[in-house]
Amino acid sequence: MDITIHESFLPHTDPDASLAFYRDTLGFEVRNDVGYEGMRWITVGPADQPDTAIVLMPPTAAPGITDHERRMLLELMAKGSYFGVNLATDDLDGVFSKLEASGAEVVQEPTDQPYGIRDCAFRDPSGNMLRIQQRRD
Repeated sequence: MDITIHESFLPHTDPDASLAFYRDTLGFEVRNDVGYEGMRWITVGPADQPDTAIVLMPPTAAPGITDHERRMLLELMAKGSYFGVNLATDDLDGVFSKLEASGAEVVQEPTDQPYGIRDCAFRDPSGNMLRIQQRRD
């Protein structure tokens, strides 16, 4: 079986702030930016990985969502406990410094974890947790 991860989805509450973070701070390329009924879906990804993308989406765009569910989703996002993604880099300290200097919300400085990886953590402008791991040889 040949299966790959093509797209993952992260919710956003401010498409312009999310676009600036993923494009300008992380350096991802913008592959698509679609508006519909006042909402935006923005597809971004690493330039050297054209088959892997993150779709930044309106969190409450699901049909049939109730007002209570909408409030609950937005509350979970505000706490940073709704969605997240793990990224990897060859230069964890350099990436950490760049993100910290950009004003991104630091959750955890680079740390050697007891389960064998070294990583750090940030929140994107919508509260999504981004864990960034040091690649291992």
